[in-house]
Amino acid sequence: MRALFVQHDHVSPTGPVSQHLRDRGFEVDEIVVVDENNFATPNVSFEFPDAGQYDLIVPMGAPWGAWDDACIGRWLLPEIEWVRGAIERDIPVLGICFGGQLIARALGGTVSRAPKAEIGWTAIHTDDPTLVSAGPWFHFHYDSWTVPSAATEIARNAVASQAFTVGRSLALQFHPELTPTALEGWLREGGAAQVVADGQNPDAMLAHTRAEEPAAHERTVALIDSYLERVAKL
Repeated sequence: MRALFVQHDHVSPTGPVSQHLRDRGFEVDEIVVVDENNFATPNVSFEFPDAGQYDLIVPMGAPWGAWDDACIGRWLLPEIEWVRGAIERDIPVLGICFGGQLIARALGGTVSRAPKAEIGWTAIHTDDPTLVSAGPWFHFHYDSWTVPSAATEIARNAVASQAFTVGRSLALQFHPELTPTALEGWLREGGAAQVVADGQNPDAMLAHTRAEEPAAHERTVALIDSYLERVAKL
């Protein structure tokens, strides 16, 4: 089986999500939409591969909004169509944060700036803890989706919807792939200032992430196993 990870920037490694897929026998490909040279001017053109080459598509997070056509529309709009096409072809899509927002928008939901940012480790309320546990899960986003009419919401908190399923696909608003190394990259590329603006301490957040890593890894492995077996049926 083959999985494709769509990394939207140069500081979003696929982490334990891709590693566990490899452990389960997947061949994993990774593509980067906006490379480091274009990070400050992200409205690049990008040609997405034929989704039919893959058994699983994993669009990941991004520092831009999945609503922001003016900023990244040259590749955002084609990716929304690409994700819609994959789901219509019954190809499982596991959307992570921005990737989950892509699924929402592709299927008729909306994505917009949220009233409040979610940054850091947060517990969620889940209707199906054997699929998506209560966490805590790491968040770093300013946006929220409305759940498409064809989807079933399975998790939420007081700030935003957190997860929904539709067919063989799963949208997540949080980051199961996060590692301390990934967080270091986000903080280095402007995230530290965002954490401070949110009234938090970047060093303390990184220390929390290092302490949380073993348990977070176990939660991620359980989530991926359950998703593959119960939803994607791979």
